Formats: sequence, C-alpha cells, structure tokens
Amino acid sequence: MAGPRIAHATLKGPSVVKEICIGIVLGLAAGSVWKMHHWNEQRKTRTFHDLLEKGEISVIAEEE
Repeated sequence: MAGPRIAHATLKGPSVVKEICIGIVLGLAAGSVWKMHHWNEQRKTRTFHDLLEKGEISVIAEEE
C-alpha cells in the first residue's frame, strides 16, 4: 500500500548560463568600484602635485 504521491520540487543542477551572467555582473560591479577608487586616488595625487608646483604647499616642515 503506497501512500498518496506528493509533488516535490525536483532539484536541478546549476544553470551554466545563469552562472556566467551572475559572474559577469559581479565582475563588472567589482571592476567599477575599483576604477572609481583608482580615479579618486589619481585626482588626489594630481591635486597634490599641482599645489606643490604652484608653491602653495611644501613637503619640508617649516622651522619656527
């Protein structure tokens, strides 16, 4: 005597296309964050060197 059959969700393996899409999206997101960080650091460095050239700042401590 078999009991009533219950429909269960069948487990499938990983979807290759879905995995590739998720990888691409995560890669682009991480790359964008890294690029924005890099551009910000470049801007800070460029500003520092511009101020250094104009003589507005100095890397040598003034003696008092």
